[in-house]
Parts: sequence; structure tokens; C-alpha cells
Amino acid sequence: MSATPIQPYLMFGGRCQEALDFYAQAVGAQMEMRMLFKESPDPVPPGMLPPGFEDKIMHSSFSIGGNTIMASDGCTEGSSFGGFSLSYAVATATDAERIFAALADGGQVQMPLTKTFWSPCFGMLTDRFGLAWMVMVPGEPS
Repeated sequence: MSATPIQPYLMFGGRCQEALDFYAQAVGAQMEMRMLFKESPDPVPPGMLPPGFEDKIMHSSFSIGGNTIMASDGCTEGSSFGGFSLSYAVATATDAERIFAALADGGQVQMPLTKTFWSPCFGMLTDRFGLAWMVMVPGEPS
């Protein structure tokens, strides 16, 4: 069996475009594709979407550091991200500080950037969309 990647698919509950714009500014995310519900080649089943969601994002993909993440507004308002974090490894402490500060803007820091036994610079935060992140500089292999 050939190995295929597992990719995160994030549901932003009506705030997907706002999230895409934020990640482009905060971490340099590059938009790969975006389709609104009203652009779907197949009609959305009646009653599936709240009023106004036809102008929301049905599917998108973007990349951060060569990694693809998919996202949508989903079919309901509101989102809840729990039980996982996106881990973002960067080359330098300066990069970590810049990216951590950008992602933390409007969010909440759980662990400020600090030296740990596995990383010279590691921190955890939840961004303004409720998405958890771990930002780190990889440590030297033992």
C-alpha cells in the first residue's frame, strides 16, 4: 500500500475567509484554491446551509512552509477546535518570535516562548479562531 499524506481540514464556521487572510499575513500562508458554495458545480442540498452561507467558502487549500492545509466554513456557524495543535517548526528564534507574536494577536498564549529540553525556543498559543499552535525551533539531534 502506498503512503499518502494526512492533511488537516479545518472548519471555521463562517469565518474561513477571515482566517485565510489572517494566516496569509501572520505566517505567509499561500492560497492554492478557493471555492464558494455558490460556485459548486453541483447544487447544495436545500436546507443544508444557513442563510447567507452561499457566499461562504465550501473548500479551500493553502500552504504554510510547504505543508498543505485545507479549510472550509463548514455548514454551520461557529467552530470548535479541540484535542489537537498545529505544530510549526521554524529555523531560528527570531522567526519563532515573529510568527508566535503574529499568531497570538487576538488569541491567548498558553506557554510563552522559552527554552525546553527538546527545543531552544518553544511556545504554545491559541489563535483568534480558537486553533491551537505550537511554535518551535527544532533542537539538535541527540
